[in-house]
Amino acid sequence: MSDLGPELSVVISFRNEEDVIIELLRRLGDSLTKTGAPYEVIFVNDASTDDSLPLLADAAGADRRIKVLSTSRPFGPAECALAGLAFASGRAMIIMDADLQDPPELIPTLVERWREGADVVYTVRTARHGEPFLKPFFTRVAYRLIGAGAEIPLPVEAGDFRLMSRRVVDELIRLPERSPYLRGLVAWIGFRQVSVPYERQPRFAGRTHSGWFHSRNPWRTLVAGLTFSSGPLMLLLTVGVLVLAGSVAAAAALWIATGTMPLATFIALSLALVVGVQLLGLGVLGLYIGRISQEVRARPRYIIESAIGFGDAGDRRP
Repeated sequence: MSDLGPELSVVISFRNEEDVIIELLRRLGDSLTKTGAPYEVIFVNDASTDDSLPLLADAAGADRRIKVLSTSRPFGPAECALAGLAFASGRAMIIMDADLQDPPELIPTLVERWREGADVVYTVRTARHGEPFLKPFFTRVAYRLIGAGAEIPLPVEAGDFRLMSRRVVDELIRLPERSPYLRGLVAWIGFRQVSVPYERQPRFAGRTHSGWFHSRNPWRTLVAGLTFSSGPLMLLLTVGVLVLAGSVAAAAALWIATGTMPLATFIALSLALVVGVQLLGLGVLGLYIGRISQEVRARPRYIIESAIGFGDAGDRRP
């Protein structure tokens, strides 16, 4: 690292990845060396319970470019990524997962696009190796649902693995959302954004720690994405209008076809349609109310328990 500080900062959020750490460090070092830029690697430990932290502490002792933040409890990948970005010093910053599904070998390409003038270089998955058949299917459906409701274009199959310039990161960490949807927020910030295609690899070792009921679960990401914009509310209004029009049309068609409308049939048809819309509406509004309550409480997005390699940097909570 030069006296002027790193040009690149790599931020890696992880939880319980002791089986991957050594290989990840090796491949990261090789890839970052190819960029020719001074760099730092910031690992954000989401309250791991295995030996990931001791391994990284040893690595940080041997290489001052490696730094480690540990949260006081599991907060989630987006929150940990923001914590790492708040502590990062680079002119460009890369966020990625630790499981090596996002290949470090792509980093030189991301840096090259940034040096060509891009402020955001996001990766687009063209294939997902080593994942069950249904997971990619449901993921594509989720991306399209989120994109359909968003007021701004959101690229499909673009994950959090990306490079961002310093000015983009400064704007990102300034945003106050308590339940951040990073992909949407980065797209909302704007500036010049370009894509790089890649094939997502199988996990290098161990098992995933992103279960449905854990802080890193995909359900939380889906909800954050859906409530990122007012799209679902507009969809609910549209469904309500369509249901009302459909009820009137069905009643009119039955009256024309039979010349009569049994009271019981009319009541059953009306109740089924109205109750369905009400339940849908309550569910959508409940998601927004839950998100509003989080914003009103204004609790910090993360709490740093310890920091290795930062000197007197302190707790840079937004």
